[in-house]
Amino acid sequence: MPSPIVPARRVPTLAAGAIAALAALALAAGGCGGEGDGDDGPPAPAPRTYAFGPFELAPGEEIAGDCVSVALDNAEPLYVNAVELVTQRGFHHSNWFWVPENIFPGPDGIWDCDARGYDEVVAGGAGAVLFAQSTQSVTERQDFPDGVVIPIPPRSKIVAGIHLLNASDAPLTTSLELTITPVAAEDVVTKLGTFALDYRRLALPPQRASSFPIECDLADLHQRLIGSPLDWKLYYALPHYHEYGRGFDLVATGGPAGDVTIVSSDGAIGEPLGTVLDPAFSLEGFTGIRFTCRFDNPTDRTIRYGLAGGEMCVFQGFTDSIYKWGGQTAPSGTSTSEDDGEVVRFTHPCEMFGFPIVDP
Repeated sequence: MPSPIVPARRVPTLAAGAIAALAALALAAGGCGGEGDGDDGPPAPAPRTYAFGPFELAPGEEIAGDCVSVALDNAEPLYVNAVELVTQRGFHHSNWFWVPENIFPGPDGIWDCDARGYDEVVAGGAGAVLFAQSTQSVTERQDFPDGVVIPIPPRSKIVAGIHLLNASDAPLTTSLELTITPVAAEDVVTKLGTFALDYRRLALPPQRASSFPIECDLADLHQRLIGSPLDWKLYYALPHYHEYGRGFDLVATGGPAGDVTIVSSDGAIGEPLGTVLDPAFSLEGFTGIRFTCRFDNPTDRTIRYGLAGGEMCVFQGFTDSIYKWGGQTAPSGTSTSEDDGEVVRFTHPCEMFGFPIVDP
């Protein structure tokens, strides 16, 4: 049975931060391992489903200041192999994290993000990304191969900032369910951490198609931080953009035979855009990654980064690296553009970060 969650608090104004944008710096931490007792080990953990709602929205109302959380009550680590989100109409997107149960303290359920100082950078630094919803996707499942897991340490909880939008002219009552599927510790083969990119300097020209690639060097940073060549694998890829997004490309750069496309899609909002890479894509021999969002702006205004009529270009992935990685358009540096008559292509230097994953 789903766990009962208290009703929502109505928040008609936007949160101060851009929810999906902060995910590019919300980097994963690790979990801890363990072995079962007995010859056959303990039974496989059962899936857990958590229900949130109802949320009530007036015609045209947007809510971007509510958070949800639920304590996992786990005395032992959880090794999550799959996550499924089922929503109804009105859910624009949501980003889900595990964090220690003492972070953002207060009762479980639905609460005001600002009242507890919720911030996705804090959530990602204290815990890890668990799941990110594709824009306006109603049902979405993140399902890794056997033995590939997101580790969640003991005494953790799940938390998310949610973004709702009632685009209709009638009142809307809606809800969601999140299901996590753990596996037994002895079945764990690979533990995953986060890799994320964020093109924050968006400026979609009016009445034009445009693209925004961010190309980030990984090999040099990997060598400096870890002391070895780039060698980790990418297991999952998810883009995030809004209504003007027309697709994305993820490319491994600088390989021995040149650049190689990892995944590419023309998917629009409303579709599940997350892709499990099976087999995982190895970056051994490559120097970096280029992530590109493609847009079409039919309006007469320049559309910039943000919620409420703005756009985003964010990538979320999972890797088997011993480090967590994040990159964004550098605060300094000069943007350049090229116009071939059909598409305006904007570029900006990338700033990369890497931090070790601590196994508690």
